[in-house]
Amino acid sequence: MSVIASVFPKVGSRRVLLTLTAILFLTFLDTTIMSVALEDLQATLHTSISQLQWIVNAYALLFASLMIPFGTLGDRIGRKKMMLAGAAVFIAGSLFGALAPNTPSLIAARGVMGVGAAACEPGTLSIIRQLYPDKGDRARALGLWAAVAGLALAMGPVIGGILVGLGGWPAIFWFNLAAGILVFWAALSVVPESSDPERGKPDILGYILGPIALGTIVFAIIVGETAGYTAPHVLTLFAIGVAAGALFAFFETRSMAPILEIGYFRRMPFSGSLFVAFATYFGVFSIFFLTALYLQIVLGYSAFRTAALFVPMAVGMIVASSFAGRWVALRGPRAPVGLGCLAAGAGVILTDVALLGDVTYVPLMLSMALAGIGFGVAVVPITSVALSSLPARHSGMAASATITAREVGTVLGVAALGSLFSTQLATYLAEKLTEQGVPEVFQDLISTFILTGTVPEGMEVFIESATMEYGPQVEAARQAAFDAVHHGVSISLLVAGCVILFSGIVAWATFSPKKMAAEEE
Repeated sequence: MSVIASVFPKVGSRRVLLTLTAILFLTFLDTTIMSVALEDLQATLHTSISQLQWIVNAYALLFASLMIPFGTLGDRIGRKKMMLAGAAVFIAGSLFGALAPNTPSLIAARGVMGVGAAACEPGTLSIIRQLYPDKGDRARALGLWAAVAGLALAMGPVIGGILVGLGGWPAIFWFNLAAGILVFWAALSVVPESSDPERGKPDILGYILGPIALGTIVFAIIVGETAGYTAPHVLTLFAIGVAAGALFAFFETRSMAPILEIGYFRRMPFSGSLFVAFATYFGVFSIFFLTALYLQIVLGYSAFRTAALFVPMAVGMIVASSFAGRWVALRGPRAPVGLGCLAAGAGVILTDVALLGDVTYVPLMLSMALAGIGFGVAVVPITSVALSSLPARHSGMAASATITAREVGTVLGVAALGSLFSTQLATYLAEKLTEQGVPEVFQDLISTFILTGTVPEGMEVFIESATMEYGPQVEAARQAAFDAVHHGVSISLLVAGCVILFSGIVAWATFSPKKMAAEEE
């Protein structure tokens, strides 16, 4: 409360900030909280790797696709109204997920929760923007917002691991249900209503075409992982998304009250902040998904043990986020974001190195902590830059665009890196099994088991006959499978680290003091 009190001197304002950050924490927490439930989901629902990605992606896909229209609609009809509606949908999705009997139902529940998060999340930023006309006060409030966002992402695996250890994956949804009810009541009681109605008719075409364009393209990327990116239906999805995007841009430039001012993208600090937000979340989620997957599926780590490895990363994010606000106030955003991306990218690459051979706690925790520190330093300034670059009346637009960039980075990080992981895994596994002299019929059984998490028909016969006929080759085949999984994870982490490093270069180019001074309003 002392941190909040330093930002909001009045008791009522402290309660508002506490409520807004609680909503932020809950919705961002769910982006990573499922990462430590992967092994439990495979054991109880027999989910494939592709389905595990969908359990993560369904939330982020809907979250990202609907953020901009909901943020702009909140500007028009009332930010508190939109926040309450979103919280109610999030609560309903949590109940649905807790009672889900199978994987498709669970994926659907996560999607419903994503819709709710998209409706209530932009208000957490735009209301802060409205309450703080003073740049200094606003910077401190936004620094706290970014720190809580980073904390939520880092604490997701920790809290998720504790919940899964206590009650399995359904415990995560029961937790969301209880927490959702609490934040709904708090928002209803203390958050003030605010709006900035635009003149002219609502941008109906924008509300329709924007989500179609973004959602269809992201959906095509996810589906292409398994169907192939040259499959007719995947190409059709891409074509629909591109066409909808072109129409969206065309109509937005002619709308009297657009949901997204296309001209704002000519402001380099604004565009740069969105790219850095996208790239950092794209890369860092490789740790949340791929590292957790490797530790649980290959090394057999429990949910508690996996959660413990994420604690130093969470601490690094918290400490770095609180320090970054002061750094930005003294030096501006350019150096913090650039150096933060450098540290985050290096941390991801060193995490890859730490997973080589026999995995030990200290090197892995240190590399993940470095990634967390870099991420914590970088995410505070980019939020402030995005909101400061646009007029206050479009705070919902700026907030939703910023969070959309983060969520698109999340979903594409899981999708693209997951696709790369699966491709590398399948190719490398086939090569290794052939080298070991394992018959093709057994190769197919092993590949099916590794890629889908299910025991195919004939697997038990294979194990028995393989043990009798091939002896040492059984262990060799098992090792080949583990090596293949590691190879896929390693390549994906390397790509993720390079993407984050490149985003630091972009930040250095677009966050120059002259450009910042020219665009701030």
